[in-house]
Amino acid sequence: MNTRHAVIDSPLGELTVVAEDDALTGLYFPHHWYRPADETLGQRVDAESDELLAEAQTQLTDYLAGRRHGFNLPTRLHGDEAQQRVWHLLSTIPYGETITYGELAAAVADGSTAREVGQSVGRNPLSVIVPCHRVVGKNGQLTGYAGGLTRKQLLLELEEPSERKAARLF
Repeated sequence: MNTRHAVIDSPLGELTVVAEDDALTGLYFPHHWYRPADETLGQRVDAESDELLAEAQTQLTDYLAGRRHGFNLPTRLHGDEAQQRVWHLLSTIPYGETITYGELAAAVADGSTAREVGQSVGRNPLSVIVPCHRVVGKNGQLTGYAGGLTRKQLLLELEEPSERKAARLF
């Protein structure tokens, strides 16, 4: 297995992007809640020297600049069956929209509570790429984000439709 990682600069701060063979397996912020130990991330490489990591850097840069609304990258998420179901549903939340933890629990439809779903959301290993920032608390309140609420707010503002932004101004 060829596990490696690159650290890239972004408007959200440093991002550690992890790849395993031909798929991305992690994207972590500094002080990420569930960041794996550094020794499990594989060798550190320059993103530009690795085709997959270079493409991830390009797509992340374009997304954070507002030029891209989704990602077209091979991913491999390591987690239990319940986590996999939640992470799959996260990837179906459209750009610029949000869902509550309760609505996500109902969509999982396996009896999971909003709290249990929230634990899986918080352990999403591919933040931003699998858009866990689009999950909010009741009444749209900003709650929990493994990369910090400031980053979550920035991501939600980036995705906010222009007509909604304009309406907020008046």
